[in-house]
Amino acid sequence: MPRVLLRSLFALVVAAAAVLIGWRVLRPAEVLATATPPYPTTPAVWPHVIGRTPIAPLIVEDRVRIYASKRQIRADAPADADTVRTAIWSFRRWPEQLSGVVATGHIVISRWSDGALVAGDAGTGKIVWRAEGPSGPGYSGHRTGAGTVWQPDGLRVAGHRVLVTAGGQISAYEASTGARLWTSATACDDGFTTAGGQLLCPSGALDSATGAAAASFPAGPYTPVGCDVASSGCAALRDAAGHGWLTAGATPVRAAALDRPDATVAAGLVFYPEGNRLRSVDPVTGAARHDYPVAHVLGVSAGRVVLLTADRTLLAIDPRTGLTVARYPMANENESLTWDPGLWQVTDRFVAVERLAVDRPDNPDTPGYYFSVNTVLIAEL
Repeated sequence: MPRVLLRSLFALVVAAAAVLIGWRVLRPAEVLATATPPYPTTPAVWPHVIGRTPIAPLIVEDRVRIYASKRQIRADAPADADTVRTAIWSFRRWPEQLSGVVATGHIVISRWSDGALVAGDAGTGKIVWRAEGPSGPGYSGHRTGAGTVWQPDGLRVAGHRVLVTAGGQISAYEASTGARLWTSATACDDGFTTAGGQLLCPSGALDSATGAAAASFPAGPYTPVGCDVASSGCAALRDAAGHGWLTAGATPVRAAALDRPDATVAAGLVFYPEGNRLRSVDPVTGAARHDYPVAHVLGVSAGRVVLLTADRTLLAIDPRTGLTVARYPMANENESLTWDPGLWQVTDRFVAVERLAVDRPDNPDTPGYYFSVNTVLIAEL
């Protein structure tokens, strides 16, 4: 009998210990590891491929790189490191999932599946403010996290404002303080922001500072053109009739050269393929400027237009003169140049590109979808 009691007591102790351990591991929790100043410096650069990483970085102020995973964001430095480095700070929330990440200045804002918005300092990870919003989607970054940091769902930036769209409404927050500026009952799940500070929704345009309707915009729905990451700061749009408009100011400017569905805009010029060349023209008059090899227009870097050619050569061109100021193959050492571009980011000093396999399956979570294990290339401009 004493043996039976001892065994029963031991079993109870083990069960209690298991419950306690399970609670400590699985209970809702946040783990924040911060860094000590100073803020990482901006590195000197020269045009070449730096290296490659298995995950996509959101490059902030050309100093810090932010990475996303299902329940964590983390940062490394310097921005010109050839691979992922040990994190200088990290922030994990359990059991919530990371919906998206954006940055404005040195403030990094993460959105989570429970609706929480958490803003931290890019250099230290120290939390600057928190706000509550509508529930967000679950993590959709797949293996690289590119969709979470470069194309987050329902998270946009307009100057120093952050806009969250979900549940049939929009909320705007001051990026430095977290103060809610306005809320509108406008469905805008596919919205984008313009270089002029408007939020474009399928139903119309809103001023991102006030939430009021923006005048003089044509009828939507709209197609964004020439955008930065997070479908933000778009330089132009096409309206419901397919007409192109420049959107750098308070009111749109008609740009007939953008009517072509294959046209885009960068550094104030319209680019579109013409035969075996990429042509740049004046957006309003259509006057030809310069021709280049057929290429993807990736964005603008310190006034230079960044192109990726069909043979995976990176070109940085001066849009005023048409001269090529940088040219190199987008490969790390002797890697193959046979890949398709996925998502990307262009900054004043860097470009990062997600590489996809040419003959890939439809599902990003299926083996063989990405070009390689270290599928994201980072290069200096």
